[in-house]
Amino acid sequence: MRVENSFIPVSGVGETTERRLWETGVTEWESYAGQRPRGIGATTAARIESFVDEALERLDDADTTYFDQALPGGEQWRLYESFRDNTCFFDIETTGLSERHDDVTTVSFHRGGETTTLVRGQDLTPAAVREEFAAADLLCTFNGARFDVPFLETELGIDVDTPHLDLLYPCRRLDLTGGLKPIERELGIDRDGPEIGGRDAVRLWHQYEAGDEAALERLVSYNRDDTVNLKRLADETCRRLHTQTALDDTVSELTGSGPLGDVR
Repeated sequence: MRVENSFIPVSGVGETTERRLWETGVTEWESYAGQRPRGIGATTAARIESFVDEALERLDDADTTYFDQALPGGEQWRLYESFRDNTCFFDIETTGLSERHDDVTTVSFHRGGETTTLVRGQDLTPAAVREEFAAADLLCTFNGARFDVPFLETELGIDVDTPHLDLLYPCRRLDLTGGLKPIERELGIDRDGPEIGGRDAVRLWHQYEAGDEAALERLVSYNRDDTVNLKRLADETCRRLHTQTALDDTVSELTGSGPLGDVR
């Protein structure tokens, strides 16, 4: 599923009408071409045409903010396939759970196959974090809307306004519950390094502050594993949600071909 397959941003178009459009062969914006499929009223047809004209221009500009605001709540996952190549996966480690009383220790960013880690007291600065976010079209986290983003905004005094896909909610939609690591295990997503938890991350930071450089290396490795695995989780989660929409089935029925393709 790409954002170009989506018509639900249009006022008056819900999932039923969107499916009706797909079934008539209108599976993406450019295939609409000003036509008015059966069952679509004149007012709705005009809204769709207006949306398609603007959306194509916004897509050329990689204006993810426009689509983030236009899509109904819970449908931001549709942005991922269209903007996957410039999605920034990020994860933070902290000394506790309160953004007002605890500190961010490390932040890792994974984008374009490269991973960068910023460390408190070294290179973790507001400017460095802003630069990472500004370079991305889309942010992706697990539980970042409630944890990572508030921590960074409070501690660094920044506003995180790049559109954000928090995988916690697509996972819940797929009945994948619990923390990141149990979900990874359920999906068969492996980790390269040793499996440690949040308490271990706090302990490692305090050991580093006491002079243990190896503890920082282990903490950074753990943080980077979390971040890199977010891409694998996003790929699989969005693939499953894509299948749920039945868009593949609709296209297959119309063309006699196989699925639209593997979103992975």
